[in-house]
Amino acid sequence: MAGKAEDLATSSTLKAALEACRRHIGFVILFSAFLNLLYLAPSLYMLQVYDRVLASGGLLTLVYLSIVLIASLAALAFLDGTRMRLLLAMARRLDRILSPFVLRAALDREGRQAAGNAHIIREFDSLRSALSGPPALAAVDAPWAPIYIGVCFLIHPWIGALALFGGAALVVIALINQRAMHRALRANEDASGAMYALQMSDANQGDAARALGMQSRLVNRQLKARLALTEATNVAGNANTRYSAATKFARLVLQSAALGLGAFLALRQDISAGGIIASSILCSRAFAPLELIVGAWRQFEQGRQAYGILTRVLRSQEGQRDFTSLPAPRGVLSMEGVTVRSPAGDRLLLANATFRGEPGDIIGVLGPSGAGKTTLLRAVAGASLPDGGAVRIDGAKMTDWEPDRLGRYIGYLPQEVALFGGTVGQNISRFDSGVGEDVDASIIKAAKSAGAHEMILALPRGYDTEIGPNGRGLSAGQAQRVALARALYGDPVLLALDEPNSHLDGDGETALINALKDASARGVCSVIVAHRTGFISHVNKLMIVTDGRIDAFGPRDTILARLNPGVGPRPIAVPNEGSRP
Repeated sequence: MAGKAEDLATSSTLKAALEACRRHIGFVILFSAFLNLLYLAPSLYMLQVYDRVLASGGLLTLVYLSIVLIASLAALAFLDGTRMRLLLAMARRLDRILSPFVLRAALDREGRQAAGNAHIIREFDSLRSALSGPPALAAVDAPWAPIYIGVCFLIHPWIGALALFGGAALVVIALINQRAMHRALRANEDASGAMYALQMSDANQGDAARALGMQSRLVNRQLKARLALTEATNVAGNANTRYSAATKFARLVLQSAALGLGAFLALRQDISAGGIIASSILCSRAFAPLELIVGAWRQFEQGRQAYGILTRVLRSQEGQRDFTSLPAPRGVLSMEGVTVRSPAGDRLLLANATFRGEPGDIIGVLGPSGAGKTTLLRAVAGASLPDGGAVRIDGAKMTDWEPDRLGRYIGYLPQEVALFGGTVGQNISRFDSGVGEDVDASIIKAAKSAGAHEMILALPRGYDTEIGPNGRGLSAGQAQRVALARALYGDPVLLALDEPNSHLDGDGETALINALKDASARGVCSVIVAHRTGFISHVNKLMIVTDGRIDAFGPRDTILARLNPGVGPRPIAVPNEGSRP
């Protein structure tokens, strides 16, 4: 059954995932039918007590009726509990089917763009809550309101007319509530996403904020965002509270009116005394789902919005296909007219970038700050997808590779080292799920190649030392060495290193240079954004990037001769070279 669920999930549509839960939904509807029929038991009991027991004085009849009522209520409670367990089981199955795709979409650029300002995981949880909470119960119980109204007509047409009028009034209130809350809830969700994103961003830079004396100002900025969220929440909450109160008032008035009307009809001998209580109970039961809908409208609307967002998000994953397994690459890198736009799409970060790297090449990338070096390196590593053109490895576009498989052949060191919460060994192995001596040996081999082995052994628990997000617990130089070891893990054929020596001391830089030489000897193509111009003496090709374009690319000595006419192969100065890309 798990395999079938996974097959359905590969379509990346929420509708297909819900289709996989149709058995749960079917049983919920079936149990709801029996449950709502059993809700008639108290009304029938009261009707029989007043019309038969009190009139005849039959004590044994009362006992039998009470036994039947207790059995009916016990069955009702069992079905109600089973229905809730089914809804929870359905939510768990949805989570099992969809969460891998939702989490992948949250990491992908396409998924984030499809979600807009919403947090994909929070939207998914909102949908699960709506499918297993009051909105779901209201949805399956609401169709039974006409049944109860029909029974009211059987007691007396006036009772039925009152129930019909009351139900219509509650439906109108629910529709007005929906129109009033739709915009308020959307504003609340947008404000919530902005506030939490701001708080997380500021928290990740808490150390710098404390050192720069910015904490109070950041708190004030977050308070403004929280004030906007609070106001949006209050607007939505006040609207829902007003309509919930109006619904409750209308239901109580209508229920009392049914009791009064029943008494009036009983005095006229149109219905029996038992019909008075029965009509009140039936009207109350007919109005209950409608009142629940209004009360749970906030969750219902959040679930509806989440459904739309997740549909767009999962649709963005439909382009993922079953990739043909390509042979292991040798490391021939080529860029063909690669263009990358800014997130806002208002400018080009990289324009028509074209070059080719061969196995064994060590390509140094130079240029002023903001020239597009980091953007180029991200495209080389596959960290970001270009908006135009293609990045190829061994002639195959990177988009023709299954991302996780291609990642095994690429070593990427970003400008921000981007270590993850876990052990040092787990970070180096890229959280490889394999266990045993092979993985451990590969971890140690990569650490030795990066010159980090001795440094790691000096940590409190060596390779098993726990570190926090962004390498918290390590110095900048230690974190960079661990990240370099991660890039070298598994003997990749392509290295993309963004300022790999920015935090290294002399020993660390020596280890880095030796690692690059060893990689070049193995036929690895390396692309390095250089932080120190002295590093250029160890590359065999140079690339100059300015204003998002590759101005020059070729053998090191040729490019240096163009930059510094009359100067030998060792660079003296590089125009516009900044300390950061």
